Amino acid sequence: MKQILFFTLLVLLGHIFFTTTLAQSPAAAPKAPEKPAPATPAPATAPAKPLVPSLPQSPSSDSSSGQDIIKILRKAKSFNTLIRLLKTTQIINQINSQLVTTKNGGLTILAPDDGAFLQLKAGYFNSLGERQQKELIQFHVLPVYVSSSNFDSLSNPVLTLASDSPSGYHMNVTAYGNNVNTSTGPVNATLTGIVYFDKTLAIYHVDKVLIPLDFFKFKALAPAPFTAKAPKADKDSSFEDGDQGESTKATFGANNLISLQGTMFVSLLVAAVTMFG
Repeated sequence: MKQILFFTLLVLLGHIFFTTTLAQSPAAAPKAPEKPAPATPAPATAPAKPLVPSLPQSPSSDSSSGQDIIKILRKAKSFNTLIRLLKTTQIINQINSQLVTTKNGGLTILAPDDGAFLQLKAGYFNSLGERQQKELIQFHVLPVYVSSSNFDSLSNPVLTLASDSPSGYHMNVTAYGNNVNTSTGPVNATLTGIVYFDKTLAIYHVDKVLIPLDFFKFKALAPAPFTAKAPKADKDSSFEDGDQGESTKATFGANNLISLQGTMFVSLLVAAVTMFG
């Protein structure tokens, strides 16, 4: 009996020991959540590369001149002819008015320098009518703002301020590498630098005066050379000339007959006087 009680006591003590030990053992620490891998930063977008190089004299906006185009061109120098023509044609008033009223569109001016105008034939501009003179200057203005890096986004043909219809006064613009070229048909020119730019106005130096194709569509044809024709023979006149010839012949024969008869009469008269004398 004592053995049974002793064995039972040992079992109880063992149960209590193991229960207490398990209760006191620390619980397994929860597994820490895995940290997400750091996101790979997106590559920085490089700013659009200008397609037209800057000019040293005034490559950017200038608060002192604002959007006064005449002041901008005068400060850039070598645009005296263009300044004079902008004033005499009064196109400068139209451009300034559009700059004031425009909100998002803006304007782009392709400015030929004095050397470009010297490439024209002497007196060419003055040979144009008043309307064509204005259209020639308007042809150098695009009615939209084009930054130096956005010429490759233009769709050809490109409208100009002179484009009064969908089919007239257009040009093609081609941009590749660091070159921007314009083609009007008669003239191929290159934009050689930035004269001025801000958010609504851009002025670029172009190395030639842009002559629109429309100036050549209605060129007068040279008159055909005059060839003198030989006059036609007049049948009636020929006929009269023939009759006149026959009449002359008849008259000549009659005169000869009269002369012969007179000679015979004189001979007979002399013979009679001799016989009866």
